[in-house]
Amino acid sequence: MDSLVDILMENKTAKHYMKKYETAKSFRLPFEDLFQECYDYALPQREGFFHTSPAERRDDRIFDETAVVGVQEFASRLQSGLVPNFARWSDLIAGSEVPKEERDEVNNNLDEVTEYIFEILANSNFAQEVHESFMDLAVGTGCLLVEEGDAVNPLRFSAIPLPKIVLENGADDRIDHVYREREIRHRDFKVAYPKAKLSPKLVDMMENKPDEKCKVLEVVCRLYDKPNQERYGYYAIDKTHGELIYQDIFEGVGSNPFICFRWSKASGEVYGRGPLVNALSSIKTTNLTIQLILENAQMAISGIYQMDDDGIINVDTINLVPGTVIPKAPGSGGLQPVAAAGSFDVAQLVLNDMRLNIKRALYNDMLGDPNRTPATATEIAERMADLSRRIGSAFGRLQAELVQPLLQRVVYILKKQGRIDLPTVNGREVKVRSSSPLAQAQSNQDISSVARFLELVGGNFGPEMVNLLVDTEEAAIYLGKKFGVPDTLIRDEAERKQMQEMMQQMAAQQQGGGVV
Repeated sequence: MDSLVDILMENKTAKHYMKKYETAKSFRLPFEDLFQECYDYALPQREGFFHTSPAERRDDRIFDETAVVGVQEFASRLQSGLVPNFARWSDLIAGSEVPKEERDEVNNNLDEVTEYIFEILANSNFAQEVHESFMDLAVGTGCLLVEEGDAVNPLRFSAIPLPKIVLENGADDRIDHVYREREIRHRDFKVAYPKAKLSPKLVDMMENKPDEKCKVLEVVCRLYDKPNQERYGYYAIDKTHGELIYQDIFEGVGSNPFICFRWSKASGEVYGRGPLVNALSSIKTTNLTIQLILENAQMAISGIYQMDDDGIINVDTINLVPGTVIPKAPGSGGLQPVAAAGSFDVAQLVLNDMRLNIKRALYNDMLGDPNRTPATATEIAERMADLSRRIGSAFGRLQAELVQPLLQRVVYILKKQGRIDLPTVNGREVKVRSSSPLAQAQSNQDISSVARFLELVGGNFGPEMVNLLVDTEEAAIYLGKKFGVPDTLIRDEAERKQMQEMMQQMAAQQQGGGVV
């Protein structure tokens, strides 16, 4: 039986983090109205800040679907550029501390590990959940929960909606506290928290009211007691009864299960601001314009009439449908239609401009005409390069807050399960190199620079100068890495020396045969 001191300490811990959660939630409050408008106009199917029912209709304010469709296209476009399905979008390569003579062998081994990692990712629910997170990212902040799975599916991903998380910055202006409030049925407690210490009250609720839900607060916070080591405290708190039911310590790079990433961030703010925030005024204007057009159309169809009050016509009994006979006094004017105040042709001009602004804000104006012939590989590459240039700053942030932590988390889980064996990721021994289409588009600039240099030197000074200035072997390897060629396809240094010796021997034999 637990001692009274332990119980008091646990209650103190629960109250401490519940208070911190409420404080952090109050700091999020000024953003909620802004973010809720984004959800109302562009993501009505997602759970918002002020809606609790999943089946509640939330599309009554939408008269134009440009933003709704645009967010879907934005998420799909970003996914195909950053973490494409069934493709390798990152590589594990030898770090700076690996000796140069050993890097080829290390890279070949890491290439096999990388292939295995992405095979597991392809068979998991990663593609579906990251797409959901990217839709939240359009508002500003996405959150992906990466948990350990089972023997069949080692990884389990969950997209946590922005309204369900509360974030807090640390002294270095990086996220160091993640709060998640969830509702869970009493009968699911043992499945969700198998190591939980359940209070008598909770046990009683599990037995007598198994289908009722209980609020649970999950907290993951960075611990700074060991500066040179990543450590996180995990706490699960029964909010209904104010009791700590489970706590743990996560150690090592990739041990944090919550991966929070932002599109852009203002200084001093913890939550990001996404493309939808920038496009919100155009979205609201477009919807208002469509609403006015529909109201004008209704007036044009039903009409507005005036009449002299002759005591015969009763406006309360008139039904303006085909075939209606309306009595009127002799000599009276009867019903006279009122002419429309003006034309709404100008509305189409406003709509075209606003819709283009929305597409431009969501980076969907580069998709081209859907009725034209399919784009060539060169056109696709140019579009990806254009996208890479336009989201350069956001790409850097997503690389640091999503891609690297995600791969670190995956490696952490697979190492814990004994499926892979390699040193610390993103350290000096092993580091992450992005090979996504967006990263490839940025690498094309380096490729073009090297190609132009070789072409200019060779054209102006001859190939001899190229051989004198450039290590052609290293240049070829450099270009291969920039093109994303797997390390297994490039011969290591020992194999290259062996091939060079064989070629020299063959050349010598041919030269000797010619002399004879």
